[in-house]
Amino acid sequence: MTDKSRSSELKKFERRIKYVFRNKKLLAQALVHRSYAYEHAGGEGTDNERLEFLGDAVLGLVVSGSIFKRFPDFLEGQMTRMRAALVSRTTLEGLARKMDLGGMVLFGKGEAASGGAEQSRNLVGAYEAVIGAIYVDGGFKKSGKFIEAQFKAELKEISEGGASKDYKSVLQEYTSKVYKATPKYTVVSEEGPDHKKNFEVAVLFGGTVRGRGEGKNKKSAEQDAAFKALFSEGLLDKTAQEK
Repeated sequence: MTDKSRSSELKKFERRIKYVFRNKKLLAQALVHRSYAYEHAGGEGTDNERLEFLGDAVLGLVVSGSIFKRFPDFLEGQMTRMRAALVSRTTLEGLARKMDLGGMVLFGKGEAASGGAEQSRNLVGAYEAVIGAIYVDGGFKKSGKFIEAQFKAELKEISEGGASKDYKSVLQEYTSKVYKATPKYTVVSEEGPDHKKNFEVAVLFGGTVRGRGEGKNKKSAEQDAAFKALFSEGLLDKTAQEK
């Protein structure tokens, strides 16, 4: 690929994400996988991993701020779980695919041959790197505007749904894609009087129990079990594990 054709691709990408970089080198670096950097003269430090690190932090702060403003009555635990759901790997991968990010990233020959452009970790990493590049290029205000535009649908959905996030739907989408199976929920125990019951539910897929949850009814216990399963699969941030 010539420098001219690459430059043309980057301009098209800027139009796609609705942000024009003042420093074009930042966007170019955000779209370089380490495998490509190692195969070329630039080497370590010219890939997108530093920008990914920064973008991850900026993303978390902007989303946390949005939740804090939208839900003034929420406690820390509620906000933590909501943030975890919003910035889950599944969500970020979906947003990356919407902008055809995999097709823009430069990979080394081996990584490209093994389907690197379709791998979740590469898509999420590049997505966070783009956010990091926008932050360095335009500051917190512009990167925040970009993130809020990207998460507009997700924020609207979660605002309308209040404290509850449909972890069951997220888990079912994930297991259908990865395990080719539907999660099964089983009531493990049911304790207490009718007006104050407590349910424990286990969720199974892939032949084993992947999460156990508790709630005042089966529905809430199933949601909690789905949340725990998503965490165990590495799809939610570590900060989401709180009780």
